Amino acid sequence: MTSLVERPAARRAGGLVLQNLAVAACYYAGGRLGLLKALAVEGAVVSPIWPPTGIALAALLLLGPQIWPGIALGALLIVEHISHPLQPSAIGILVGNTIAPLCAYALLRAVRFRNELDRVRDGMALVFLGALGGMLVSATAGVGQLLARRQIHASDFWAVWSSWWAGDALGVLVVTPVLLILWYAHRPFGWGRWPEALALAACTALVAPFAATSDLSLLFLAYPLLIWAAVRFQLTGAALCALFVSVATAIAAADGVGPFRGHSQFGVMINLQAFNGSVALTALLLGALVAEQRAMRLRVEQAVAELAEVVERLAPGGSAGQRRPPDGG
Repeated sequence: MTSLVERPAARRAGGLVLQNLAVAACYYAGGRLGLLKALAVEGAVVSPIWPPTGIALAALLLLGPQIWPGIALGALLIVEHISHPLQPSAIGILVGNTIAPLCAYALLRAVRFRNELDRVRDGMALVFLGALGGMLVSATAGVGQLLARRQIHASDFWAVWSSWWAGDALGVLVVTPVLLILWYAHRPFGWGRWPEALALAACTALVAPFAATSDLSLLFLAYPLLIWAAVRFQLTGAALCALFVSVATAIAAADGVGPFRGHSQFGVMINLQAFNGSVALTALLLGALVAEQRAMRLRVEQAVAELAEVVERLAPGGSAGQRRPPDGG
């Protein structure tokens, strides 16, 4: 009898270990991708988009807070990769990168955030609580540790801090919605919409890299694509479009081409983060707004259909009108 009771518990523990290892592997892979186009701001290495923060928050939202050891393990692997051998200054970065997603998760759960992102309030919560609010912890802990170890000058604190914070926040804004959408993936439209979806994908694949690398300052061309994606394909299209645009722009910024040519590294980060933040905010809120209005329209149509059915039953000659009590005489 005891073995029968212990067997499900051991199975759950084994499943939790596998989940933590999977999260750690995804975190590490996302960190390696983020470091491919990292920039040096005042001597500190900063990624314009830091995918691990988005991966960590999505894992917490989908799997629960018991997944935090996987986040810590992934952060440890990344920190060890950056500063090999592991330096004492890495402890603050490790702690900050672990606690920040937990803080963002707690803030989102406090306002009853829904993972489906089908309400405007959920989009607002992810932007201001999950991304901008929660990532204050990782930026402050990481840059504070660098300052304490005299790896940056005090005069450079705010430049490094703002770049760090913006990169972590963009990781949440760009990556977390895509992972949540993929988790709840279902065919979002009929087969007749696929030609339009392919046309949108082709336009995005052509326009986004061209706008990001052109010297004519054509980054604004991304916004019609975002509006098209959000209005026609809701949050799924908007989030995927925003991800591609942000990555294409980050690559151009790291290479110093297009509108980022001739700027200092800090100037590049400011321009890049302002644009990518606007792209992510537009896609997330517009996609959530369209989804909310669509859900409201479906509820209204359902209520109208139910009301019409009731009226039909109560009308003279209807099914309800035909059922009359027999005459007493």
